[in-house]
Amino acid sequence: MGLLQEFKEFAMRGNVVDMAVGIVIGGAFGKIVSSFVADVLMPPIGLLLGGVDFTNLSIVLKEAVGNSPAVTLNYGKFIQSVVDFTIIAFAIFMVIKAMNTLQKKKEEEPEEPPKPSNEELLLAEIRDLLKQK
Repeated sequence: MGLLQEFKEFAMRGNVVDMAVGIVIGGAFGKIVSSFVADVLMPPIGLLLGGVDFTNLSIVLKEAVGNSPAVTLNYGKFIQSVVDFTIIAFAIFMVIKAMNTLQKKKEEEPEEPPKPSNEELLLAEIRDLLKQK
């Protein structure tokens, strides 16, 4: 029973749950960005470049023979993946930049100086009394 209890404590730790939520949201965000790139961004770029569909760009290394399919180098899909990565990296950069800006603002807020302790107050009184003599 100890191993099961230890695993339960590990799995329910805050940072493990946060990491799991981040992975799920990151996966969904990746799908959204991939759809944005493939369905919204790349068609106009392909149109500007003469009606090129990047996902279909490939070099045939070996033609199809009989039942064996053709061997192709799909560099269009690679271009698509690079654009996806660039947009995701930029979005993450912007989020981290915003978080750092908020963190700096929080650090710049002046904090109240800590109140002196009872010992410091007593020492200040003694000092003041000695100055008066």
